[in-house]
Formats: sequence, structure tokens, C-alpha cells
Amino acid sequence: MNIALVSGLIILILLVIMLIAGVPIAVALGISSVVAILPIMDLEVAVVTGAQRIFSGISMFSLLAIPFFILAGNIMNKGGIAVRLINLAKLITGRAPGALAQTNVIANMLFGAISGSGTAAASAMGSIIGPIEKEEGYDPNFSAAANIATAPTGLLIPPSNVMITFSLVSGGTSVAALFMAGYLPGILWGLACMIVIYFFAKKHGYRSKTSFTFKEAIHTILQAIPALLLIIIVIGGIIGGVFTATEGSVVAVVYSLLLSLFGYKSIKPKILRESAEMTGIIIFLIGVSSIMSWVMAFTNIPSLVSSALLSISSNRYVILFLINIILLVVGTFMDMTPACLIFTPIFLPVCQALGMNTIHFGIMLIFNLCIGTITPPVGTTLFVGVKVGGVKIETVFKQLITYFAAIFAVLMLVTYVPQISLALPSLMGYVK
Repeated sequence: MNIALVSGLIILILLVIMLIAGVPIAVALGISSVVAILPIMDLEVAVVTGAQRIFSGISMFSLLAIPFFILAGNIMNKGGIAVRLINLAKLITGRAPGALAQTNVIANMLFGAISGSGTAAASAMGSIIGPIEKEEGYDPNFSAAANIATAPTGLLIPPSNVMITFSLVSGGTSVAALFMAGYLPGILWGLACMIVIYFFAKKHGYRSKTSFTFKEAIHTILQAIPALLLIIIVIGGIIGGVFTATEGSVVAVVYSLLLSLFGYKSIKPKILRESAEMTGIIIFLIGVSSIMSWVMAFTNIPSLVSSALLSISSNRYVILFLINIILLVVGTFMDMTPACLIFTPIFLPVCQALGMNTIHFGIMLIFNLCIGTITPPVGTTLFVGVKVGGVKIETVFKQLITYFAAIFAVLMLVTYVPQISLALPSLMGYVK
């Protein structure tokens, strides 16, 4: 039997069994990868090589961006940024139908872009806007669904840790190019959800009772500018070549720390511990996934998958649709980072064989996995949004179905219209 097929089946079967048994994903990845190489390698050699791969996988300067962006996001989350962004979003939406829910969407896009976390956005925005919506007569399930459906937009709108992870696992794709590529898909996701909110709110008569005087509007804008400047400084600096993504992450930490300490005067010491814990989890995952990447390359698994998919159809539209369906299913039971680490080396060669740009593929992959964060059974953002909104999954999920339809329509556009992802990177000279 083909060694690639044997190794692939071993990885798949062991991964499924261990994940069902509740084994941590990093441990499951490591064990299944080492066992998969045993048919052609001694145990001692496999273990030693695996250990070497872990250390070589994490000994990269560019990986330093991840802990710093995590720390910057946590500082922003706990440092009084959320309220300022919500007030700005309320000013933008005015008294449109469902204005408070529309505010939630814009605030999620802004805060998610700053914090780089969908769960942080869902928690921060839901806990602040939710009670206000309840006071104004909004259905709690409607409010929770709007919050949950749009929280992942910040994972597409940079800075985004999963884009840095994709850059590493895809062989050094430009982080700046990925950052630029994420803007339009992230904004389209948010706009699609705002359209859903508009029609639902108009049907149920949800309108905001809040209005701003000219003086209040100016004050609200001035309060939000320091937070928005973080995006301009960090992304502008990276794109302009002033500093790398890693150096930009340090700038983000320093700026957000100074802003929270001296500007908004709101920060908590436990931020460092929480950031260190999250960093440890992600970095260990990246290290262990290096073993799997090595096993896949050594046994030629990506070529096997590529041949299998291309044997189904030679039509690139059909193949891309199948890849999307697989990634959507994977996203429902696997977190974004391990899914990105596992499936990038499998599907990237297939998409490149179809003539797809690596940046375009990266955005399509991340978009799919973002949807997974708001779907059961492992949708972390879904669970956070439900808890914050004080609703049940079964009731809010009915509301989410319409959002899923709108988001899936955007996913199809992102998949089949490359310029949605490549227009801004091309404009900046990252794509020839």
C-alpha cells in the first residue's frame, strides 16, 4: 500500500480518536505524527527528529510577533478601549433601523482589528452593548446573534495572529501582503451582516433612541482617535516598510500600554499572565505542527491529496468548492491555529496547481476557519457570545442561520473573485 496513504490514514484515525477522547490538540498532533512515520523509520530516530523539528519550528524571529500582538490585544481589551469604540460606532450608525445592532457590527470590526481576537470582541462588545439593546426592547437572541456573527471580522481585518501563522507555514508569504488582503473580505463580511440586521430590524421596528449633539459628536470622535491611531501606526508602519511585522507588534504593545496607563487610565496586572498562557499554547502548537509538516512532506501526503482531488474533477471551481466545504467542516471541530497549521500544507499545493495565488488561498482558508469559530461544537466565539448575551445556543442558532447564508455568499465571492483579496496587495506592489 502507498506509504502516503498509510501515514495519512494513521494521522487521521489517531487524531479523531484522541480529539474525541479529549486529548489536547498539541499532544494529539505530536503523537499521531510520530506514529505515522514509524512504518518507514525507527521509533528512536522518529522521536529525536520530532524533537528537533519542534525546536526548529519555533526558533524563528518572526514568531515573536505573536506574543506581542496577543499582549497588545489583551491590553486593549482590558484598557478601556471598548467603550470609546462603541460610542464612535453609535455615532456612525445614527438612528438607522437596528442602529444598536449595527453599532455592534462596526464596533466588532474596529475592536477585533485592534485586539486581533474574535472572542475578545464578542465578550467586550456583547457585555456593553447587550444591556443597552435590552433596555431599548431588542430581542436578546437577535442582539446575541448580531454580536456572534460579526465578532470574527477582526480576525480578517489586521493585525491578525492567524495570518502570521499562515505566513510561517506557507513558506514565508509576506505578512504585510496578507494584512492588506484581509481588509476587503473582512469589511464585506461585516456589511453582509449589516444588511441582514437592517431588514430584520425594519421588520420588527428596532430603532435607536439615542442622538448626539454636535459637541457630543466631536467629543466622541476625539476620545476614539487615540485607539484608532494604533491601527494606522502599526499597519501603516508595516506596509510603509518602517518596521517589520515583529517590530510592529512591539510598537503595538508600547502604544497600547501608554494609552491605557496615561490616556484611558484603565489596566489590570493579570494581563501579562493571560498573555503568557495564550502565547505558550500557540507557540507549542506551532512547534508540534512542525513534526506533522515534516511527516507529510517526507511521506508525500500533499501530493496524494492533490492527485485525489484533481481526479474528482479538473474544474477549478469544483475543486475550490470542495476545499471550502472540507475547511468549513474542519472549522466546526478544530480551532483556527491547529487547522491552519494542518491544512495549509495539504491544500496549498492543490490550489497552486490550479493557478491560485498563495495570498488569495490564505485569505480563503482563514475566512473558512473564522466561520468555524461561530459554529458548534467547538465554536469558542459562539460560546462566549451566548454566555455574554445570556441566551441559549439552540435559540440563538436559529437567528444565526440567516447570517450564515450571508457570510457564505461572501465566502463564495472571496473564493471565486481573486481581486477581492488581491486588489489592495496589488495596489501596494506586493502582487505582480
